[in-house]
Amino acid sequence: MHTFYYPGHIQHDPDLYRLETPQANHVVCETALRGTHIHDALKAANLGPITTPGNFSLDPINDVHDYGMLNLLQNAHERMSNEENSQVARPTTFAKNAISHKPRSVWGQLGYYAFDMLSPILEHTWDVVYWNAQVAISAAALVFAGGSSAAYALCRPPGHHAGPNFYGGHCYLNNTAVAAHWLVKQGQRVAVLDLDYFHGNGTQAVFYGRSDVLFCSIHADPFYAYPYFWGYADEYGAGTGEGYNFNYPLPGNANEKTYLATLETALERIRWYVPDMLLISFGANIVSDAPSGGFQMQSDSLLAIAQTLANLKLPTVIIQEGGGYRDTLGQDVVAFLSALQAGK
Repeated sequence: MHTFYYPGHIQHDPDLYRLETPQANHVVCETALRGTHIHDALKAANLGPITTPGNFSLDPINDVHDYGMLNLLQNAHERMSNEENSQVARPTTFAKNAISHKPRSVWGQLGYYAFDMLSPILEHTWDVVYWNAQVAISAAALVFAGGSSAAYALCRPPGHHAGPNFYGGHCYLNNTAVAAHWLVKQGQRVAVLDLDYFHGNGTQAVFYGRSDVLFCSIHADPFYAYPYFWGYADEYGAGTGEGYNFNYPLPGNANEKTYLATLETALERIRWYVPDMLLISFGANIVSDAPSGGFQMQSDSLLAIAQTLANLKLPTVIIQEGGGYRDTLGQDVVAFLSALQAGK
């Protein structure tokens, strides 16, 4: 299993800037330690080569995300530092309903594009998220070129909560969506399967009106779990995208049997779609000991999930999403990737 990884991700560490609010406490789950811990576990397991990404330029990112949001991600820290003498750019006011004007104030623009307080823009945030998008594209390009039947993009921070014109949930750029769209431009038919505990609302938003990417997500029921406002079972897509978006919300106490049965339902949709490639948004937070989220499943459940996915026999790119730091995080990722690779 070839892994792509950007070591410089450690320069973005929101845990150093936690706010003492219940919502902001989630930031502790998205620390630089997550990436280094998974990297070290992969290296110790000798699972395969670990390389830095190639540079596919800003173009694939521009294809997915709004220019104004990208501009804010690039300059918000400098603007806050100069105007407010602050090293953290984080909104305090949000655009709750659709509005006709975008504020010029950096405070207003932060609230215009962000949908929560979980994604502070720090000094090196832009560089880190830019290169992690390149990590995802590099993994997709390797598999597309036939260099491997599967590749792993060790992205950190994650991306599946970032939409075309919004960011949040620790996510700034949608690594999975950028890679999927890049593959579509190469003539590929792409299916995205999101297995994070939390719904990939950003990925859904990118492809909601499109039929060239199938999006399926298995996640905690948003009636009770983040992100609350997206991820319901009656969201099927819109316009030409109707019938290409499928959500499978589960109760928080879902066990392995329930999860695997739901996974089979999602995979049936994917088989009907007949994709050329499968992109998996992988969250290591679906097991019961995850610090944020977690169904009633043990680490062994990841092996059963991986083996089921391997039976598809599709070229596959695994893109890391959530999974807060814990002692077994790296072991769980290694076990999942090893089982997936062994079954292909």
